[in-house]
Amino acid sequence: MTSVDSLAAGPLFDLPLPELWFGLVFAMLATFLFLDGFDFGAGAIFALLETDDERETVLAAIGPFWDGNEVWLVVFGGALFAAFPSAYAGLFSRHYLLMFGILGALILRGLAPEMYEQRHDQQWQRWWGRAFVAGSVLAPFLLGVFAGNWLVGSGRSLTLVGPVVGVTLTLLTVVSGAAFLQLKGRERLPEAVTTYGTAATVGYLLAVVVTLAVLAVRLPDGLSALLSPSIIALVVASISLAAGYVVALGREQSLLALGAAAAMTYGLVAVVAILMYPAIDPATGATVRGTIVSTLPLNLMTIGASLLLPLVAMYFVVLYSAFSGPISPEEAY
Repeated sequence: MTSVDSLAAGPLFDLPLPELWFGLVFAMLATFLFLDGFDFGAGAIFALLETDDERETVLAAIGPFWDGNEVWLVVFGGALFAAFPSAYAGLFSRHYLLMFGILGALILRGLAPEMYEQRHDQQWQRWWGRAFVAGSVLAPFLLGVFAGNWLVGSGRSLTLVGPVVGVTLTLLTVVSGAAFLQLKGRERLPEAVTTYGTAATVGYLLAVVVTLAVLAVRLPDGLSALLSPSIIALVVASISLAAGYVVALGREQSLLALGAAAAMTYGLVAVVAILMYPAIDPATGATVRGTIVSTLPLNLMTIGASLLLPLVAMYFVVLYSAFSGPISPEEAY
């Protein structure tokens, strides 16, 4: 038997590759929502700051990271396309305009700081500052709308679930953003950043309650799906993490608070994945095992991912190590 024949004969090491790729797709989505999430949250908090120095501090804090963080959105889309092509095609074609809205918000969020720094004219910076805030808020909101519609299998972009999940995700990015800005800004940012983080945490927990109530009505299995042990454990863990976040943020233990925000983000995405499984596209009833690519390309992708993902992770370790610690007064975007 040739090596090609052996790769086509069955999954590598008899691993449950369809489920592993399903989990990997959602892990990549969660990684993007956390890493770019604190950039989004910083952009939302940008709107609440009063002085030019404070705003420049926010831009300097996210400057080295935001474009690299967006790599994970590309990786998420690529992994979904490679492993579940029919689900990718159906999902993205049904929400075509929503995808353009997300891309437009991301472009606005990336372009606005560049334009903001081009001229030190008050009116110019005011308008581009507003554009930066708009992109930073719209991107997570629309991503949440997409995730909510995906979960309940809606073929329409405007549903009740979508905006509820959108608000929940947007508040969670502010939670992450406040911790990140406290870590990077230190004395250059007002203590109000801590207040914004605490308020966003309370708002996030309330939004989670509303989201679960809507899902209890909207999901086919209703309340029984939400009362599974795994979902209850994740909800309880989120409440505990939120409490720990508030305490850590109040004590200026920024890194610990940021870790709690990361865990809340992964927990929220895990809830979506658990509720969705075994479907990959609830709108059509397509399942994970029914839409996964054939054995040979699946094995080859698995080998490739096992080699490339550690390299991507190493890049981010180097990036965050090079720009670790609080930003200095002379640093700018």
